This record gives sequence, structure tokens and C-alpha cells, in this order.
Amino acid sequence: MTKGRVYFYKVGRAVRPTLFNRLLTILLIGICIFGCTQNRNAAAKYVFYFIGDGMGLSHVSLTEVYLASQEGRIGSNSLSFTQFPVFGLATTHSVSNIITESSAAGTALATGEKTNNNMLGTRPDSTNLRSLAYPIHEAGFAVGITTNVTIDHATPASFYANSPSRSDYYRIAQQLPQTGFAFFGGGGFIQPTGRNGDLPSVYESIADSGYTVARGVGSYQLKKEGAKKMFYTQDPGIEDDLPYAIDRRQGDLSLSMVVEAAIDFLYDPKGKGFFLMSEGGKIDWSAHSNDAKTTIMEVLDFSDAVSLAVAFYEKHPHETLIVVTADHETGGLSLGATSGYTMYLDALADQTCSLDADPGSLQALRQINQNARIGWTTNAHTGAMVPVFAIGAGSSTFGGKMDNTDIPKKICAAMGVTFTQE
Repeated sequence: MTKGRVYFYKVGRAVRPTLFNRLLTILLIGICIFGCTQNRNAAAKYVFYFIGDGMGLSHVSLTEVYLASQEGRIGSNSLSFTQFPVFGLATTHSVSNIITESSAAGTALATGEKTNNNMLGTRPDSTNLRSLAYPIHEAGFAVGITTNVTIDHATPASFYANSPSRSDYYRIAQQLPQTGFAFFGGGGFIQPTGRNGDLPSVYESIADSGYTVARGVGSYQLKKEGAKKMFYTQDPGIEDDLPYAIDRRQGDLSLSMVVEAAIDFLYDPKGKGFFLMSEGGKIDWSAHSNDAKTTIMEVLDFSDAVSLAVAFYEKHPHETLIVVTADHETGGLSLGATSGYTMYLDALADQTCSLDADPGSLQALRQINQNARIGWTTNAHTGAMVPVFAIGAGSSTFGGKMDNTDIPKKICAAMGVTFTQE
């Protein structure tokens, strides 16, 4: 064969390629390249958006170090989401301060715009913003909102409600049934019948709007078949957040159970796909209390919930996007306190319940933190950047430094959904 030329062979003799053969070859190569590119750039059909409320990088690091210490070694064991191939950092400031609070941060993560602290789903001038959940819903995707705190709390509420004040819980809750979103799950409501307990029940409004209300695991299993829209919460009589992982008892609802139900309800192999936001809200609460052991257990519980999304991703790797981040850091947590380069995490074994479950244990808890050499600088939030972990379709855009307002825009871009504020 002559060097530098391509020949086709037929019955033992070389034949110069015709123009048709050359064009056919170029076309086939082009189809292969285009197909491969399309596969890499395929739109995300199933999207999981996990928000660890208050979960800074130190919370993640402490939990991984704790897992290694449980095996009697110095090091760290990865969580479900820290193994993701894409890693970034997000800034979290609000309009009014470098240190945000949850409703302003939730608004940024849901709407792509910043607002003042203590405002929810609105601009600083009180005009309403739209959460990314609305254009996703309008594009034909099933939408789910889940949490392990009450569903009218700052982060979950940022995805469906608008209020100049995050504390107007009844007004926020009344907006839930108007969304038409397919699935809500988690704790109940802070004020289900209003501030004074004299207004129509939010649960009645939800049921009147076509939602099936399931109270407890057994109720969900009985009612899910045939339900068009689902509101899933705890057993009747329990209107609060889900228990801390460290305090959980048999029969208690957990974040993983809610996420599992959401996936079960939202997934339709013949449908367009789904979007699920899930908040690990009690990482923030335990960090506010400077309760290290409880915080570790909440991060582990959050990681377990993410594991369910990972299992789903493994079945649908080319169509699934998982994004894990936080709204802010809480507590100014440090791995190390006082002088000396030491930590003694075995001291945490002395703690068996949360501070909330035993308020009288405050001094003992502080001593455990001190013995373990776990430090805290505040009982509030800090202005530190938070981690962003991603895997799957469209995940490459989540690497590097970004602002929290970029995240919902990137998610919509990955889904092929147009997202703008009017």
C-alpha cells in the first residue's frame, strides 16, 4: 500500500476509494463523533438537589475523621457524596450581610437571586421571585420537596413560597397546595392552624387541592397507589421535625425513608423525569447547639439519604444528575481546639443523645467537646464558603468556585430548562 494513501481491497487487489466511499467514511466518522458528544452532553432527566443545612467543609471532614476513628485508625472514610468526581466551592453572602441566614441562602439556592436576611423567595423590595422548581414543573418534570425539619421551614419553603418574613409560617404553608408539585415530605407544620390556632387547617387545604395526605409509613404504603400528588409526613399527632438520628427510635420517620418514598413516587419510566430537592436541616440545628456528636450523626444520616440517589444514578448513569451542597456553615466548627496538635474522638462515645433530648446535659456536652478537641467559634452562622459535590449528566459545570446563585441556573441548564426571573 502506498504510504499516506487509503485503499480498499477487493478480491486481492487494491482499489482507489471513490469520492462516494470517501464521503461515506467521513459521514460515518461524523456520526460517531456526534453521537459520542451528544451522549456526554445529554440533558439530565432525573435531578437530585441535596442541601445540608449548615454543613460546612469542616462538618464533612469531622464526620469522615470520626468514621476512621471508629475503626481505630487515624485518617478519613469517604461519605457517599465526597466520592463524587466534581468538587467546587460556593460563596453564601446575602444582600444584607456577609453572614447569611437560611431563608436568604435558601432563596439564593432556589431562585438564583440574593435577598436580605430573614426574607424568603422575595427580593429586598418584597417583589416575588420564582424558584427553579416552577419552570421545571412547567416543563413537564415531576417535582418533589423533602426535608427532615418542618416543610414550612426556610430551606424547603424557599422552593415553593414567597414571604417578606420567613416567620410567617401559616402564610408560607398555605402556598404549598397551590404549587401542584407532585411530592412533599418530611416534618409537618409549625403553625398548621395559624399563629393563634384559629384558622383553617393547612392539612385540609392540602387535601382539598387534590393531595393524598399520608401520615406515617403504613399510611403511605396504603395510599400511594393511585395517588396523583402526595404529602407524606409523620404519624398523626406529631407536627414537629423528624427526630435527630442520635435520638431516633424504632418507628420514627427518617430523611432516608422520606427520600426513598419520594423516588418511589416520582419515578415513572415513561415520564419526562423528575427533580427532587432534599434538605438535611438538622445538621444546622445541632451545630447551633455546638453539639458535635449529634452533628456527626446528622451528616451521616444525610449521607445515607444521598446514597439512595447514588443507587438510582447507578441504574440511570447517563440521565441522572446529583448535586450536594449547603446553604451556609454553622458554628465555626474546627478539627482541633486549645493548644497542641491532638484530637481524641473516642471521647464522643460518652454521648448517647442530643442536647435537645437532654437540655440538662449542656455542661457535660461542652466537656465532651473539649475532651475530643473539637472547637466552635459561634452558636450562629459564619460567612465561610461551602462545598459543592456533583456527579452525572451536566455535573462538570459544578467544579471550581461559584456563587450560590449560580447553582440553580446550572441545574436548569443541565436539564435543558429555561430559567429566568421576570
